[in-house]
Amino acid sequence: MGQLKRFIAEVLGFDGWKIVDWFWVKPNGVRYKPVSMVLVRPGERLVFVVARCWIGRCSECGRRCGKVHEHAEAPRTWHDLPWCDHPVDIEYGPDRLCCRHCQSSCVELLPWADRYQRETKRLQQHLALLAQSMPTSHVAGLYGVDWHTVRCAERAALERWQATRSPLPLTMAGIDEKYLGRRNAFEDKYVTIVSNLQTGEPIWIGFGRRQDTVRQWLDTLSPQQKAEITLFAMDMHGPFMAAIRADAALAHTAIVHDPFHVIKRANEAIDELRRQVFFRGGEQMRALGRGKRWLFLRAWEKCTPEQRAELAQLLSYNGKLAHAYQVVEELREVLHAPDDVTMLVGLTHVLRRIQRRDNMPMRKLHDSLQDHLPEIVALGKHRPPVGRVEALNNNWETLVRQGRGYRDLQFLLLKLRFAIANPIRTEHGVARFVALGLPTPYRQAA
Repeated sequence: MGQLKRFIAEVLGFDGWKIVDWFWVKPNGVRYKPVSMVLVRPGERLVFVVARCWIGRCSECGRRCGKVHEHAEAPRTWHDLPWCDHPVDIEYGPDRLCCRHCQSSCVELLPWADRYQRETKRLQQHLALLAQSMPTSHVAGLYGVDWHTVRCAERAALERWQATRSPLPLTMAGIDEKYLGRRNAFEDKYVTIVSNLQTGEPIWIGFGRRQDTVRQWLDTLSPQQKAEITLFAMDMHGPFMAAIRADAALAHTAIVHDPFHVIKRANEAIDELRRQVFFRGGEQMRALGRGKRWLFLRAWEKCTPEQRAELAQLLSYNGKLAHAYQVVEELREVLHAPDDVTMLVGLTHVLRRIQRRDNMPMRKLHDSLQDHLPEIVALGKHRPPVGRVEALNNNWETLVRQGRGYRDLQFLLLKLRFAIANPIRTEHGVARFVALGLPTPYRQAA
């Protein structure tokens, strides 16, 4: 091997491999070797033909294997990172080996690519890195590959990243449902997402929001894993609670309702009462209440002085609506109680104020709070980081909007984990993520 070929092999970083030949390929597929680099046009592909220096290694166990079962009939090509705005391919015909150690007959181990892949690992890592902040079609156009190629490369890179992580114990779990929208081909319009409250990362996703859906996830847990769980955070959806209570191995766990969904039900009562007062009270009242929905749903402490003055004027038109708004504001304060005893006292006072049956929207809120009182009081006792469940929903919306929807929920689950863990937030994190695509040293493959 000449000095130039040895230098190119060192740049490629394939230990135990040598450069046999190289040539250029025109867009029409014609191969040629230019006399001068001036004759090479932009966009033409550079192909390196490589060969093995030592005996092959089994891709199953990684051990040396000198027995060849079958030679490759035709060479294969793998896309690599571009050089000086020229796309680069690696060409090699891998042998199928007969391993005497694991008794397998598989294609030999290649340091630059995984099995069944036609892109090098380092190219996949760069494609996945760009796909986190760019649309898939833009990444495909930048590297001159197909849209589907970028998506497959991104999945392979994320799976490679996930394999390097150590699983964390699950002590607090969050359960929430997500609406898929009406424009989808799935039979179920909802999915259930289970997340780890300690990290905020999703750990399971399944179609539907029924009791059987949660039971499918519980069946994947071992008795030891169930014993380590101490708390479940969820909304007021009954099937979720029924699935947890039906499992005898989870009898020791506490169920907590996050304050977001508690206030959401209170705002639904306020909104219904607003409709009764303004939009069913005649033309004059309808004109006063038009466009004020979000003003009634906004917390008093978040309103500007002008909004507070306008809200006070609107509440002065109806005492029942003003009383309901005061109760909701009191409920907001109660949900921030320092302990469960203080929260129970505050909730009891709130329930006493909305127990009248002549105010049906607030009476429905009363019955809902009364039915879920133990789970709401448990919020003051345990104080889990329930905000991470709603943060997961925001990441979901961002990814779905950027990706124009996803048909493979497991791939979406993997992208959610990567987005929440965010290992590329620093320069060191980016370097570590890209390093996952470096060629495997051939001598250390075992």
